[in-house]
Amino acid sequence: MDTSESSSTEPATDLPPDPAPATPRRGWRRWAMDTRPLRIPAYRRLWSSTVVTAVGSQLTAVAVPKQIYDITHSSAWVGYASLAGLVPMVVFALWGGAVADTVDRRNLLLVTNTGIALTSVLFWAQAATGLDSVVVLMVLLALQQAFFGLNSPARSASIARLVPAGELPAANALGSTVMQTGLVAGPLLAGVLIPVIGLPELYLIDALALCVTVWAVFRLPALPPLGEGPARRAGVREIAAGFRYIAGRKVLLLSFLADIVAMVFGMPRALFPQLAAQTYAPWGEGLALGVLFAGIPVGAVLGGLFSGVFSRARRHGWMVVWAVVGWGAAIAGFGLSGNLWLAVAFLAAAGVADMISMVFRGAILLSAATDEMRGRMQGVFTVVVAGGPRLADVLHGTAGAVFGPRAAVAGGGALVVVLMLALAAAIPALRRYRI
Repeated sequence: MDTSESSSTEPATDLPPDPAPATPRRGWRRWAMDTRPLRIPAYRRLWSSTVVTAVGSQLTAVAVPKQIYDITHSSAWVGYASLAGLVPMVVFALWGGAVADTVDRRNLLLVTNTGIALTSVLFWAQAATGLDSVVVLMVLLALQQAFFGLNSPARSASIARLVPAGELPAANALGSTVMQTGLVAGPLLAGVLIPVIGLPELYLIDALALCVTVWAVFRLPALPPLGEGPARRAGVREIAAGFRYIAGRKVLLLSFLADIVAMVFGMPRALFPQLAAQTYAPWGEGLALGVLFAGIPVGAVLGGLFSGVFSRARRHGWMVVWAVVGWGAAIAGFGLSGNLWLAVAFLAAAGVADMISMVFRGAILLSAATDEMRGRMQGVFTVVVAGGPRLADVLHGTAGAVFGPRAAVAGGGALVVVLMLALAAAIPALRRYRI
């Protein structure tokens, strides 16, 4: 692979070879984030665009429900809007994965990032003109999430064409850390800016940030499909072929199952409001709610900043197994904690485990799948990541009403540990996977 600042029209080939072994890092550098992928100009452009938009996208993520609530004074409508965004995201992520395997991924990223930017401009226009239409907001949200569904598989699948296989965990750690930082900083910044500049300007900031993303993607090398076989169309048949591909490769199937187990049974965010109002009320309900929601993302960011300690691991399967087990144990500890700050410490530990799991599940999906299937693998991954926590909201909300919030959380965490260990014992493909 050419890592010079050459023309963006030169295609990137399949997995770049690993460079010569670097000098082992000593002292504190062994713990610090592995930044080797940033030496590659193409990956650095893609990552830099993520840095810019991670916060900007969260401004819109806060502004939309805020504006809907201001118009309707109903949390139910906020929930309906979330569903309006989820359905097209799921549909277009599956289709987008198939599209990403049949076209130049750089061109697909250009089109979809431009589409996302235009929807942000439309968000700004409706807010600036005082339209106050929930229907318009929901349509724009559905359109934005459809573009995101098309964009995400191509973006993730492109990484394996830009960095060597041995640096995929480091590249995933760099990207995941930026996104988790955005989850913390974006809502905080939105809370500060809304009273000062208003909602329209938040949308405008996001639109301007997305222009930076479009420029960064424009400067990427061409990423056409590899091989010289007949051109394929991205239809239902291609999507079904992706699911058959997963079913026939146990390591890929188990990587998805690991995430489903962790998120569905171990993501207790639906119970945070009840825990803040009851268990942690002595610390102040508002403070408790804020730190509970921030606990996991803060831990994930810390895990990313110190990812040097694990990003060079070769036994990717074992890393996923123990990360999910660690997540479950930390969530169980959170459920058993009556002290707010001990509870937040357990959530932060869960965030570290989640970061490790994300890094190595992502690396497995990119390294164990062929390039012609990577887009579809990332499409399914996008659906699992988005859908799992929403199923968890239903499951934990129901279990919390029946057994109480702390028992539901602790039981869910324990179930994650048991199920993950059972999967690892019954099907050895995941724990044996290494590069």
